[in-house]
Order: sequence, then C-alpha cells, then structure tokens
Amino acid sequence: MMKRFGINVKNIDNVEKVIIQTDTKEYVFDTAEVTVMEAQGQKTFQIIGEPTVKNRGDETQDTQKEDIKLIIEQTGKSEAEARKALKETNGDLAEAILKLTQS
Repeated sequence: MMKRFGINVKNIDNVEKVIIQTDTKEYVFDTAEVTVMEAQGQKTFQIIGEPTVKNRGDETQDTQKEDIKLIIEQTGKSEAEARKALKETNGDLAEAILKLTQS
C-alpha cells in the first residue's frame, strides 16, 4: 500500500554505529536498527536502540588536558605557560609548542 503512494521503506543492514551530535550532547548507538523511508524525494531515518549520551564539553576538556600535558613534555614549560600558549594559538597544539620552544 505504501508503494502505491510512492513511499519506499527499507532496512539498512549491518549498521555498526550511529552518532548524533548536537552542540552540547552526543548520542551514540553502538547497536541499532536503522530504517530509511523515502517519500516525495525526502528521506527519513528511524533509529531503534538505546544510545549512550555524553556531554560534548567533556571531550573538549579531556582533549585539552592531553594537549597541555604534551606541551609540557615537549617544551619543559609550566602548566600555566602551556595553557596560555594553547589559548593564544586558539587550541593549535603544534603552534603552541613552537611558540614556547622559540621563546
């Protein structure tokens, strides 16, 4: 009946992971059933499963801590100097290291 109205529905096989990111959250479906419905040139995806939800700011903080640690290891500078250089270079790790090794 749906085909009569120009609606096609099919499952996507072998889905390994689905990730939905917003500006503040990340929804990760490690196992999910995904169905795609196409009607009037538009595709709608249905995801069935239970996601793991994380705050996206947590990743940024973890990454920044790792970057600061690496800068300290590479330059021998203090944590405060490493933080300042990373901020001044807008998070560019390589540029922060160069900045501290040249000064």
